[in-house]
Amino acid sequence: MAIVINGSGTVTGLAVGGLPDGTVDSGTIATGTIVDADVANLAASKLTGALPAISGASLTGITTGKILQVVQTFAPANYSSTATTFTDITGLSVSITPSATTSKILVSYYLGTVDTNADGRVGFRIMRDSTAVGVGTAAGSRLLATTATTNTTQRGTVHSFQYLDSPATTSAITYKIQQYNQGNTMTLGIRNSNDPDGASVYRTPNNIIVMEIGA
Repeated sequence: MAIVINGSGTVTGLAVGGLPDGTVDSGTIATGTIVDADVANLAASKLTGALPAISGASLTGITTGKILQVVQTFAPANYSSTATTFTDITGLSVSITPSATTSKILVSYYLGTVDTNADGRVGFRIMRDSTAVGVGTAAGSRLLATTATTNTTQRGTVHSFQYLDSPATTSAITYKIQQYNQGNTMTLGIRNSNDPDGASVYRTPNNIIVMEIGA
């Protein structure tokens, strides 16, 4: 078919591939004229160079349960308390800002403690700002009683707990651990008996970790 150029600016008769290579450049293509179907078969190998930043919220086709961020705090090993009401453990708190109101926060803590009285009692709880979370029911919170009322031997104990919280906010929140005592002094950080000079390498680490889990 003959190529015809009419007075209205229309070219007819041009076969597919009839233009020489390099004839059409980006400046020739009108803005917004390339549709999705035109690039549907674009090979992944063609995506090279610097790509724009993509947030986790923009990703699709990924199942729930993505870990979006992890924050950790180590507590000092020389903390001690005789508080008989729930009191903040100095240094054992961590702040996190959820990226979505649907996210859940997994809170974990690990503590090594020494009680000055084997008959003493100690309890812990997780706080989200000023709200206690992960608290046991009244029927399941009986105090542990011992019979050795005159025993003053020090006793080391490891405490760990996990709680999946649903704060439903994108504002910064702080998780912390509180403790109380009954009839004893609780010191944070178990020291091995082979550690007479107090070398920190022998102490049990104490920490709190929070992880944001995407919905």
